Amino acid sequence: MAEVYRAPMRSRRDGLDPQAALERALRRGLVGFGEAGVEGAAALERLARRVQRFAAVPDGSFVWTRDGDGRYRLGRVDGPYRYDNDPAAVAVDLLHVRPCTWCPIPVAEAEVPAAVVATFGRGGRNFQRTHDAQVGAQTTRLWATLGKRG
Repeated sequence: MAEVYRAPMRSRRDGLDPQAALERALRRGLVGFGEAGVEGAAALERLARRVQRFAAVPDGSFVWTRDGDGRYRLGRVDGPYRYDNDPAAVAVDLLHVRPCTWCPIPVAEAEVPAAVVATFGRGGRNFQRTHDAQVGAQTTRLWATLGKRG
């Protein structure tokens, strides 16, 4: 079954508009995260581990994010990791990216698997796997129906 991840796509720097990074990701077909606020050797080591885990996510894995209005978006990773140092990527702190196919429409919370909702409810800004026995099958079924709605 496909793996499922939470992808907040919000910078760790509070002064940045989180919606701008998401809009860039949706427009360019990307999923990822930034590195703002990473200073010092220990923080750089943690960032390197996050990048390594992100790069190792299997193609075909699902990703969930939320927009500024709290609506859920579902995507599917479909390509290799790259570092995006384009000035527009730097401006929104979306530098560590992978290609991603996004569903054309947001998903109502009532349709989102409960494990995904719970993961977002805990907060945080890390890209992380959602561990739940049913979330992969639930997300796969939803993915199959969403393309028919868009």
